[in-house]
Amino acid sequence: MADLLRLLLRVAEKAANVARVCRQEAPLFQLLVQEKTGDDKNKKFVQDFKTLADVVIQEMIRHDVGAQFPEMVGFIHGEESNKFENGLGENVIVTVCSTEEETAALLATVLDGDHTAASLLARAIHQDPATIQAETDGLTVPLSPSELGIWIDPIDATSQYIEGREEVLEEGRLSPSGLHCALVLIGVYLRSTGEPVMGVINQPFNHKDPTGGSWKGKHFWGVSYGGTNACSISPPKGGAGGRRGLSVVLSSSEKPVVKEALASLCGPGKLAYASGAGFKVLCVIQGLTDVYVLSEGSTFKWDSCAPHALLRALGGGVVDLTKSLRSARGAPAHETELTYHQPSAECKGADRWANRGGLVAYRDCSQLSSVIGALKDKL
Repeated sequence: MADLLRLLLRVAEKAANVARVCRQEAPLFQLLVQEKTGDDKNKKFVQDFKTLADVVIQEMIRHDVGAQFPEMVGFIHGEESNKFENGLGENVIVTVCSTEEETAALLATVLDGDHTAASLLARAIHQDPATIQAETDGLTVPLSPSELGIWIDPIDATSQYIEGREEVLEEGRLSPSGLHCALVLIGVYLRSTGEPVMGVINQPFNHKDPTGGSWKGKHFWGVSYGGTNACSISPPKGGAGGRRGLSVVLSSSEKPVVKEALASLCGPGKLAYASGAGFKVLCVIQGLTDVYVLSEGSTFKWDSCAPHALLRALGGGVVDLTKSLRSARGAPAHETELTYHQPSAECKGADRWANRGGLVAYRDCSQLSSVIGALKDKL
């Protein structure tokens, strides 16, 4: 497991490099955006975009993990289809080849013959990043890679990534939108139960180097299985940012009834809004807010698996909101924590992997109980 974690940290940093390279080619980047259609379209948004960066990152992670752990091939899942349509209307299956030159040649067909851009991308895909510092040497978990599956969200908060607004992050403060909301998420789950056991989050656009002006990233990781709980960060004690009282982050599109109920629970100034499902859970992980609530089924397994594992390592979790409300109303108790191994049989396309009951991400069980209590007569 320590070897797998080190690999995932490395490929997540490679993914971050790809995301940064694509942003640097801004005029070309606009041409790479392609709207999802049909069963792969997220119903929550009027426009939901797929970028070549998304596909390239996903396939690079799949390639690198499969090369080191062949027993995981077939259980490495991602958000994106790897079929991409170029400007000539040709469908190209994007894969990572054995050499940089072969990958560049394939990408050039997607990029309508732009060999310069294709070479930049291929170099980022095949170049190993600097060593990622992580205290993983003593990590011992009695699991084999053959028992595990992976969910990849190559660039969560794609709309923020595309828009590219630069915000300066302030220590201890939730900054609701901007490039920093775009995250690379790699979550590992147990095939038999769907339990999330490991997560890696990379924030490619955490801050700018004051000397060179280039973007620098930040990474987070967590492992939770059996009696082992390890995480790269420790959130502050005594509530978000050391403040008193419960604080909650929501999507701006959340139902008014949910906003009203939670505003009454939290009090003035304790309700915040932010972009990106993964980023909102990361805010809970970092202690910038206490709880993230979403009443709609508009997130997916690839959004929640990685940050869920980090929260579990910190003593928290992510529950299905609908199931939790039923339980609070006295319905027969069922497991409410999200799992990641089974699709919804009655749905098609991406919706098979939606977190259909909404969710609550939390660090403290008492705070979860307060939120469920405030909502049980409202939804």
